Amino acid sequence: MEIRRADLYILPMRLLEPFTTSFGTVYMKHVLLARIEEKSGEEGWGESVAGEGPWYSYETVEQDYLVARRYLAPLLVGEEIGSAGDFVRLSSRIRGYPMAKAMFEEALLDLEARLRGVSIARLLGGVKERVKVGVSIGIKTSVEELLKTVGKRLEEGYERIKIKIKPGWDVAPLKSIRKNFGDILLQADANAAYTLGHLHHLKQLDSLNLLMLEQPLDYRDLYGHSILSRKLSTPICLDESIRWLGDASIAAMLGSGEIINVKPGRVGGPLEGKKILDSAPGLGLGAWIGGMLETGIGRSFLVALAAHPSVGFHSDISASNRYWEEDIVEPPWELEASSTLRVPKGRGLGVEVLREYIEEKAVEKWSMTA
Repeated sequence: MEIRRADLYILPMRLLEPFTTSFGTVYMKHVLLARIEEKSGEEGWGESVAGEGPWYSYETVEQDYLVARRYLAPLLVGEEIGSAGDFVRLSSRIRGYPMAKAMFEEALLDLEARLRGVSIARLLGGVKERVKVGVSIGIKTSVEELLKTVGKRLEEGYERIKIKIKPGWDVAPLKSIRKNFGDILLQADANAAYTLGHLHHLKQLDSLNLLMLEQPLDYRDLYGHSILSRKLSTPICLDESIRWLGDASIAAMLGSGEIINVKPGRVGGPLEGKKILDSAPGLGLGAWIGGMLETGIGRSFLVALAAHPSVGFHSDISASNRYWEEDIVEPPWELEASSTLRVPKGRGLGVEVLREYIEEKAVEKWSMTA
């Protein structure tokens, strides 16, 4: 693949409703997109999942935009790239910035798949025609509002509900969901809001038959998670703690959790995500795919990874209309029967990127040509 051009876009996209976690509330997301073009004219698209501020990760949209222009795009433009894996090796001397690297890796995978006439799911080892998905619900202002939202999502067809929790918003809302909706598939995500000092309080969750408790402790504290996982009967799922396959291996060795949430942006790209999924059964870890408020471009890679045979839980890949009034791909991602999304069989992403819309709405644009 001889790369002759790279384009970057920053696109403001307002969420249909605010999304609140223990980190804060998101109303608007400025999405960073990359488009690369091969000498034949074929293109590939990728997306950075970096946020507005350094809360979930140190990476921000502004930082990734700078790193992409100054360091990553020059590795590609005017160069012959054999595969997306070659870019992983080329960019390894740039320390950190997994979300920015993942954006270009995605674009290369999309391009590679289009040139080969296959889907990105096939490139990444996907075997499923449909993938099971659930919905993530942010922290609400009242239990009544939460119950109303849960009811709405169940009516829409989502089988698995995940709610964000933090100290002061955990046991009571979860008990209310159980009381009102019975034995639905339910899990909680703490986004590292607790410490081992909350152990006695967290043990109350064991009576609620949760699928899992996601990332209760600090992302650096694999040892603390190993202690907590032995004290709770509720399975522990690791998110922020897993930055690459090595972290998953250490977590398995320590017994830090039973399940891992794989996010391609967090681990540096879909290829590292595939490595983790390939290794998960041997490590004795369950796995599923997490979302980070992606547009339809980034969502394509989530669906592709969720088609991997190691994914055994509902993934956080809701339909486009869960977050956006208008997505930037056609057709938009739609929830189908039995709480599933269809895995595209077409070339590359399997959906059409609305480039004219992106060009019109972008507030920042940058290009580099060979």
